[in-house]
Amino acid sequence: MLGALCFLRAVRFCSSAPCPRHKPSAKLSVQNALGVQNTSGERVKVQGWVRSVRSQKEVLFLHVNDGSSLESLQVVADSSLDSRELTFGSSVEVQGQLVKSPSKRQNVELKAENIKVIGNCDAKTFPIRYKERHPLEYLRQYPHLRCRTNILGSILRIRSEATAAIHSFFKAAGKIKVPEENFFNVPAFLTVSGQLHLEVMSGAFTQVFTFGPTFRAENSQSRRHLAEFYMIEAEISFVDSLQDLMQVMEKLFKATTMMVLSKCPEDVKLCYKFIAPGQKDRLEHMLKNNFLIISYTEAVEILKRASQNFTFTPEWGIDLQTEHEKYLVKHCGNVPVFVINYPLALKPFYMRDNEDGPQHTVAAVDLLVPGVGELFGGGLREERYHFLEERLARSRLTEVYQWYLDLRRFGSVPHGGFGMGFERYLQCILGVDNIKDVIPFPRFPHSCLL
Repeated sequence: MLGALCFLRAVRFCSSAPCPRHKPSAKLSVQNALGVQNTSGERVKVQGWVRSVRSQKEVLFLHVNDGSSLESLQVVADSSLDSRELTFGSSVEVQGQLVKSPSKRQNVELKAENIKVIGNCDAKTFPIRYKERHPLEYLRQYPHLRCRTNILGSILRIRSEATAAIHSFFKAAGKIKVPEENFFNVPAFLTVSGQLHLEVMSGAFTQVFTFGPTFRAENSQSRRHLAEFYMIEAEISFVDSLQDLMQVMEKLFKATTMMVLSKCPEDVKLCYKFIAPGQKDRLEHMLKNNFLIISYTEAVEILKRASQNFTFTPEWGIDLQTEHEKYLVKHCGNVPVFVINYPLALKPFYMRDNEDGPQHTVAAVDLLVPGVGELFGGGLREERYHFLEERLARSRLTEVYQWYLDLRRFGSVPHGGFGMGFERYLQCILGVDNIKDVIPFPRFPHSCLL
């Protein structure tokens, strides 16, 4: 009898019949979980941070967010799964069944079978308070934590989509991306532009662009300046008119913005609601109208006739200040406006000479936009060897830029390019007043918290 029992036990142990067990949970982002249309009670796993906790007598409600979307996923659990560690800001892993929600506020909810607290968060000392809408100025004190708020989360998702849209725009146009320099064997300096290196590449690939961090040493505390910011720059060969460049600039602005609006509607809506009421209409006005074009000389005349008193008196030959730029945009009906043909003395040595008599201008262009002022800067490059040689000689830069002159000696072509400040672009489309609120870690004179 004992032998028979041992035999049966051995047969049961060696049986190939599967033991009943739960199907492994599929890991989903909150965004993907919310996007499920037809639920069949599939078991899923979601990881993120608790945005709210509400415990009733028999039911526990959580909202969990992982940064993939503005909306959080509602978790419904038996009250026995409640814990003192389940607080606003704590990180959790929730496993359970994704089911259709009886509430009209969301399509699905997660019926929790297990809730595991990964990291505790003391809500009393956490600088971000539950259900409190903190001013952007307050959040700047906590660059390591502010990305967990709804508003910064929305801005950074928009930033990500805008980055993708810009790369997509240039890729569709057949432009080659040039990587940023990383290692040096000679003394080098941080640069505010990669333009000269792009000119080298445009001599081989016709159309090139780069997108990366740049630096400025200007001691400015304004709402438009950072010590470190991101710049989109492009150079195009066989271009001999500013009109061609301006078409690319306008298309880049509009195509990128339309992509952001289509990919991040809820995030954009949140920014307009809490940061810039009325910005939606202002942006639509920019997108549906053709950008205007005026010369620098016309701009100065407009400013001179203005009834507004400027801090800096407008005069021909003097650079336009922010107050001038904003007035010109308003004068032109709050539509972006290109200002072209600046005085030679105001622009760098590489701008193409217009050879236009006593005023002496160069083929430079700036794009001014509502709320920000200058967004793009660019122009045609001086491709004629002797013109460039004379400019460099007058500035005593010939030896340093001999390599740049070589580009004009060996297969030179008419070419031009532009740069767009990425953070200023985000300020423009979202209506964010301070540039420090559209970059993950703002660095500016006398401040580098991270």
